[in-house]
Amino acid sequence: MPSRRSILKGVLSGIIAAPFVAPSTAFAKAPYAAVQAPGFYRLKIGSVEVTALSDGTVALPLAKLYTNTSQQYAQNVLKDAFLPELVPTSVNAFLVNNGDRLILIDAGTGAYLGPSLGKLVANIEASGYKVDDIDDVILTHIHTDHSGGLMSNGKRTFPNATLRVNEREAKFWLSPKNARAATGIVEQHFREADQCVTPYVKAGKFETFADNAAPVPGLGSILYAGHTPGHSAITLESEGQKIVFWGDITHGDILQFDEPGIAIEFDIDQKAAVDARDIAFRQAVAGKYLVAGAHIAFPGIGHVRKDSTNCDWLPVNYS
Repeated sequence: MPSRRSILKGVLSGIIAAPFVAPSTAFAKAPYAAVQAPGFYRLKIGSVEVTALSDGTVALPLAKLYTNTSQQYAQNVLKDAFLPELVPTSVNAFLVNNGDRLILIDAGTGAYLGPSLGKLVANIEASGYKVDDIDDVILTHIHTDHSGGLMSNGKRTFPNATLRVNEREAKFWLSPKNARAATGIVEQHFREADQCVTPYVKAGKFETFADNAAPVPGLGSILYAGHTPGHSAITLESEGQKIVFWGDITHGDILQFDEPGIAIEFDIDQKAAVDARDIAFRQAVAGKYLVAGAHIAFPGIGHVRKDSTNCDWLPVNYS
């Protein structure tokens, strides 16, 4: 009777001696996947959970959009930072879970600004939440890249949420008189503000908060008017830690940190926006708290420090 060892030896010899036969079926090369991993990043501020959410990126000709500088100078600075002429620009939102309420800060672009954006709902779900879970949506301001995601297919995206906006911001954007006087891209912004915000007003799910007041218990606000009339950062403090959700204090994380006097065409009042940026930088440096920017490379969270020129951006390590 053959032993187990001899049987195995014979099998192995047959495998080794067997000629290699190439598969007869030819497979096509795999198509490009073309998608990134879900865009969310989570951290704790004291006892409060904060989740950064990506709505996607949009390629912007930032050098052409910056003002108080020359296009050539801005392009050279961006090029030195290895950025292309069309700069991939993040659109970020942030979810705050304080144990009592789930609060979304800014709502992304929805379907307004092209297929590279509008990823917010998918990333909320990827992060473990549902749109129905959200109790409040707070807007830093009502520009479409922050409010466009409030509506989906003609319905409120966040059916159980109360929309909360600074009172002077709401007064400006929801004024029919202001809308009639607007021209160019601002006229479009008024139209889109009506489409996205008014349904919440009509549903009785809309509240305003005063300058520098708390939009909901546990969160505060800082009026940084200029980019829009009621542009407000949202603040969170817990157990000695602090983060300030900046909104549009900067567009990008290269040029305006070193040169805060550079504005952008989207600013309603460019001088006031420059002044607000300078104040926000000084406060962030002095307070040494985290800040979260809507258009800083995802997740948009980091610190601001003083350097030899002006300020420097230090992103959080999210690897």
